[in-house]
Amino acid sequence: MAELFAYTDGACSGNPGPGGWGALLIARDGKEVLRERELKGGEANTTNNRMELLAAINALEALERPSSLTVVTDSAYVKGGITQWMHGWKRNGWKTSARKPVKNEDLWRRLDEASRKHEVRWEWVKGHAGHPENERADELARAGMSPFKPGST
Repeated sequence: MAELFAYTDGACSGNPGPGGWGALLIARDGKEVLRERELKGGEANTTNNRMELLAAINALEALERPSSLTVVTDSAYVKGGITQWMHGWKRNGWKTSARKPVKNEDLWRRLDEASRKHEVRWEWVKGHAGHPENERADELARAGMSPFKPGST
């Protein structure tokens, strides 16, 4: 049976500044790659954390039917938020433990909704450490950012 993976990454030139997100979806049977799909996008004025969130959101929203998958991210912010902090934010009316509004609440709500449709395992990998799929997600994120960088055509 095939296993599904989503490798996600965000990039930003300046923080805030032009940013991009990328996702690499791979279906594997053991080591054999059955299918691959690449996604990317960007915004003119954003933050790295928003791009990291959008990479995971877009990967999950791209799946046409409920699926079991592993989302692999190099963002401790995304993994920590979805696996540890979100329950408390929701319980506290989308406030942090310090009673401040949760940053990027709009995207956290969207990620929550998208992830509830699937059986998701969240995995963190160190970024820029030679992990081939993470490096490809980073390339996609940079390509998604490219049209929004000053001087691009």
